[in-house]
Order: sequence, then structure tokens, then C-alpha cells
Amino acid sequence: MPERRTHHVTTTDGVTIGGSVHGQGPPLVFLQGVIGDGDLDWGPTVEHLADRFTCHLVSLRGRGPSDDHPDLSLSRLVEDVVEYVDSLGDSAGLTGWSGGGSWALAAASRCASVSAVAPFEPGMLHLLGPDDQALLGSAVTRTGELVAAGDGAAAARAFGAFPFTEQEAVEVAATGYFESAGRYAPHLMSVLQQAMASADPTSDPAVLGAIDVPAAVLVGSQTKPFFAASADYVSEHVPDARVHRIPGAAHAAPITHPRALAEALAEFFAATPQPV
Repeated sequence: MPERRTHHVTTTDGVTIGGSVHGQGPPLVFLQGVIGDGDLDWGPTVEHLADRFTCHLVSLRGRGPSDDHPDLSLSRLVEDVVEYVDSLGDSAGLTGWSGGGSWALAAASRCASVSAVAPFEPGMLHLLGPDDQALLGSAVTRTGELVAAGDGAAAARAFGAFPFTEQEAVEVAATGYFESAGRYAPHLMSVLQQAMASADPTSDPAVLGAIDVPAAVLVGSQTKPFFAASADYVSEHVPDARVHRIPGAAHAAPITHPRALAEALAEFFAATPQPV
């Protein structure tokens, strides 16, 4: 990984949000998924982008270089993204993985500093069918049991059973990702509990329709049907958005297919107007 710096912003409720910064070039902001942190989730991908972009790997409250706070509601997390991007002083491209992809879309709908947005597999939770709802419920329940037992790595792996295919889960486990993310398992449960108690802003088509910058949604060709349907939903409701499928990849692409994902991001953001 190229030389690391850190950028911080203090939010309106007094929390310091941090992102590790890598590379040189037009700014791109990367939002983590719910399991890990900015560096765990995006480090492998950014290794293939830091020669072309200044990459900001932002961590949630209580993760990585960011301060903790009990307010982990979806609206607050989106506001953190808006304040981080605004603090850069220039417009920036924005992406995010899974839940982070949904936050990226919500932020892009209201943040004038976002120049383009390309989330990877944002999950539109209102599209969950009965089987997926049952799988998510089972994963959350098991995660909570393992958090209570003090086994963070197993808890992270248990939640991974929802977004990842069985083969992906094996590949992700082999990298040590779940062990590294295990320290955040109690925080993961807090995020999940607060997310379930609040409305997903991107479930409102008007939010997606308010995005007026270049947009694409990236999705693995081998991903679960829920994430494929979510990508199609985003492309149908964000003006002029397109779906870009990454061959052979599924939901864990930032870990399992980082080069292919990086090239897809670079192709999109290089073709959109960026600050110099």
C-alpha cells in the first residue's frame, strides 16, 4: 500500500470521522460495508487505484481512525459522509460497498460536493423477499449470540452468511478478514439494530431520483439475486444510471476480485468530470 495519510472531519454532533488517504490524483471517497472498516474493506482494491486517484478510505463511527458515538442511525451515518466529502474542499467521486453503497447514494442525492457516484452492490432492503428476510434474520440472530459469547471473529463470519455465497465466505475467511473485523462485532450489532429501527433513505424513489451527477451501480455477475435486483432497482430510479457487471465476481469482490473492481471504478470515474 502506498504511503498513508489520514484526513479527519469533526461532525456537527462533535464526532471525529477519519479516513486513511492513499495516492495522488482526483479524489475518490470509499465507504465501508457494515462488517469491517475503511482499510479492511477497501485496502486491496485501492492498491490498484492509488497511482491514479487520491483515495479516502472512510471508517464508520467507532471503527478505524473514527471516534465512537452511540448514534449509529442511518440518517446520522449519511450525514457523516456528507460532512466528510464537503470537508475535502473539492468535489469528489463517491463509492461504497453494500451498506456503504446505499449511504453513498443517499449522500449523492443531497451533497453538492459529490461529482459522481458508483456504489458496489448496494442492498435495497425493501426488496428482500421472504427467503432473504429469513436468511438475514438468522444471520443477525446468530451474530448476536456469538457477540454475547465474546467470539468476534465467528460473529463477523456468521453475519457474512447473508451477503456472501458459501464459496465467497471460504475465500474471505482464508484472507483473515473475519478475524481482523472481529474486534468490531459488538459495534456491528449496534449498527444492525439501529438500521432495523429506522427507514432506509434509499427506499424512497425520490431520493434516488434526486441524484443529478453521473452514476453507475457495480455488481458481480455471480452475486446473489437480491443484490442483482438491487442494482437493477437503482439503475431504474437514478436518472441515466447504468449497471456495470464484473465477470466472475460476487458480493465479496473488494476482497476476492480487487483488481477487476478497481478497473471498473477507474473506468467510470476517469470518464466523469473530476476536479484537478
